[in-house]
Amino acid sequence: MAASMLMRSRGSGWTCLSVARRLFSSGPAPAGLSKLQSNFLLYLCQRFHDVEQLVAWSSRLKGWVVQRKNRYYGYTQRQYGENVATAFYILSMRGAFRFAGQSEWFRPDSRGKFSWDFVNFRDVPLEEADLSRTLINYAGLDNLVCQRGLRTLSLQGCPEVDDCFLSRLHVFKDSLEELNLSHCPRITVGGLAALHHLRRLRRLDLSFLPRVQNPGLVRILLEEVLPHCHITGVEYSQGLQPEHKMDPVTEETARVQAHRETLAH
Repeated sequence: MAASMLMRSRGSGWTCLSVARRLFSSGPAPAGLSKLQSNFLLYLCQRFHDVEQLVAWSSRLKGWVVQRKNRYYGYTQRQYGENVATAFYILSMRGAFRFAGQSEWFRPDSRGKFSWDFVNFRDVPLEEADLSRTLINYAGLDNLVCQRGLRTLSLQGCPEVDDCFLSRLHVFKDSLEELNLSHCPRITVGGLAALHHLRRLRRLDLSFLPRVQNPGLVRILLEEVLPHCHITGVEYSQGLQPEHKMDPVTEETARVQAHRETLAH
């Protein structure tokens, strides 16, 4: 009895899951296959099915963890105020922050434990936040958007930060001055285009964004809409192939920007 093939999509590729309709041992072996080969194929079918189930379970578990970590701390906000709620969210994500007018940073230790002294700053807003290498996502921003005086935000190496996340940063357009997006694997050009709202931005790190094509051209365009922002981590020539020449206007713009950078240094 031949095995049926079930094709299932996995992102951009295909995986093939072989499912036996009945045990090979209960009937004659398929033509051209020995008894040993038939049993081996059955063994592979069963094992691959187990692997598929394990991968699916692992994916669901990861999604549940991300959702749980980014839940909205509404109760904490009602009981202690929005500043304490934001502080607690950041620390629970193993991030760090600094209150306005304070030099001390609050951050958890290597085991995720932290001091609760931040509850004494109920009326003090946050000025800087470091959420590097955390699982913050679009939903988690619900705990940050109340901080309209936030000046610095680091999202370095955050695997869940995507274009939708960046499109929501416009709430900080009147305060945000420094933004670190380096090593974020899900960010594309579409998300970076949404940063034009951040008119007060003075420093932007775009190092190692694997899904951004032609990063040099992206830097030029961002500097056009954010003329006072210094963009780091990207060279003007990066991603521009020699065989694809720039049009005269773009080439002249790149030359002017390079000249400005030279004078600045």
